[in-house]
Amino acid sequence: MASGGQPITIELTAGKKAYFSSDHHFGAPNPASSLVREKLFVKWLNEIKPDCGVLFLVGDLFDFWFEYRYVVPKGFVRVLGKLSEFADAGIPIYFFVGNHDLWMKNYLEEQLNAVVFRDKKDFIINGKEFFIVHGDGKGPGDMGYKRMKKVFTNKICQFLFYCLHPDLAMWLGLTISQKNKMISGAEDIHFLGVDEEWLIQYSHRQLARKPYDYLVYGHRHLPMEIDLGNAKHINLGDWIDYFTYASFDGDHFLLETYLGNQGEESRDTIIKIINQ
Repeated sequence: MASGGQPITIELTAGKKAYFSSDHHFGAPNPASSLVREKLFVKWLNEIKPDCGVLFLVGDLFDFWFEYRYVVPKGFVRVLGKLSEFADAGIPIYFFVGNHDLWMKNYLEEQLNAVVFRDKKDFIINGKEFFIVHGDGKGPGDMGYKRMKKVFTNKICQFLFYCLHPDLAMWLGLTISQKNKMISGAEDIHFLGVDEEWLIQYSHRQLARKPYDYLVYGHRHLPMEIDLGNAKHINLGDWIDYFTYASFDGDHFLLETYLGNQGEESRDTIIKIINQ
């Protein structure tokens, strides 16, 4: 696991971009529906691979994840296989642990050579200052996640869960994740306002500490790009309702909708399948 310290400096070569994506929640709400979204995500990865210089996955790739010593959750072979292609091609993968996959250990590090972060991290990409974190438990709100995180990061609780048979543990974890607002809820539907959004308040606190060009988050599910003076607050949205991602070519940062690139007929078909 990587930690804080000095910023990581990345220089994109000509024609390459940094890509950002978060809150896929693969596995939810059920394997069949998740598989449609997984295939769509793999399609996106195929399309960006030729010009991808670095890939940032900013949390909650999985709706539930727990690693035993020799056991990991069943499924996700298409996504993990495609990410392994990125790794084999020499494309760096930076993975931020979210509140759904906070029990990530070293599986992605060993299998994908990914660099895994459990908290915020600074990057300098082509001279631009980036602050990146999933966003759970940050700012003055999000009290439910703060309480949940204390339980889930407790070593005794982790050990007791580890003692369960994997079949029981995975069933329990998936059930809790899917039944307790683990995907976007009512507060994720509407923009609360610049003064009320707790992650924007958190961005202001970070900017008081250090100047940034971009502050990039997941977790909130609602895609947003907010000007904060000389900086931009970015929430990447999700791959449940919005299918959004961001790209940075060294000069311009774009928040885009993938389904918007598919044409009306294709997009409507995909949405219909996902909602079945």
